Amino acid sequence: MSQYGVDYLQRLRAAVEKFEEAFDAWMSTQVESDHMSARGLFPTVWTKEGQDQSEVQRLELGVAEAAGLAASAVSVTGAYIGIAGLGAIDPISNWSFMSAPKAPIAPRDIRTTTANVKGRLDAMIVDTKSRTDSDLPTFAPAQFHPVVWAGASAHWTTHQYRVAVREAAEGLTVHWKERLGRNDVDDTVFWQQTLSPGAPEPGKPKLTWPGGSDDKTVKSMRGGLEPLAKALNALATGLNLTVRNVTTHTRTELSEQEAMERLAAYSYLARLLDQCETASADAEESDR
Repeated sequence: MSQYGVDYLQRLRAAVEKFEEAFDAWMSTQVESDHMSARGLFPTVWTKEGQDQSEVQRLELGVAEAAGLAASAVSVTGAYIGIAGLGAIDPISNWSFMSAPKAPIAPRDIRTTTANVKGRLDAMIVDTKSRTDSDLPTFAPAQFHPVVWAGASAHWTTHQYRVAVREAAEGLTVHWKERLGRNDVDDTVFWQQTLSPGAPEPGKPKLTWPGGSDDKTVKSMRGGLEPLAKALNALATGLNLTVRNVTTHTRTELSEQEAMERLAAYSYLARLLDQCETASADAEESDR
């Protein structure tokens, strides 16, 4: 179910059509190649001989402007493409990559994505129009925490919900492991050590609830810090054991509803973690 209105989706589709027209006009001045011919070393487009450079530049700026107008189309529809070494990218916003050495995308990628986006927008428009008026709230997974959705989005749009949940779980753990420099432990142990109460040990920073100790409100909050930390610890460890590990070791596909519920739990955890501060034994030693 889309959380966007019909008018917005229709205007976004018109913007994509405008981009498509501008792109085709510019491509008429370009030599078109592909990944096989470029061999991962060269651009996949370059200007044809004898072209008026001022006209080429005018058309190129037209594509750039149209791409800006249609910039949200891929994120709204989830029509990203996966590129080895780059991850999921938006071909419409990054169309100019074709002109660069080692171009990661080709004109075919732009056209395929544009057609895909238009089809998905049409489906969203139909879905929105057919939605009956009710008090039920709309819900979109793209509004989950950015770290969680970044891991899940590429697989969500192809209905690989089990893989989407697994990638979201791993992405959140990798994110915090890298931030805290803790690539030396397994995921479950990492969450147990990072969110456990007590002072941090050297090389093992912790995440703690923020605030100055001289503030009355913070003092009151600190009274609940230990059970809060235990709750965060239990939530992270529990999710890792019951969601991430299960989705890694089983081939049973999840329904969209089941996957949404699991992603929502990770998104909630991610937002709580964003509010925490990092406590490091090394920092404490340097302050003494």
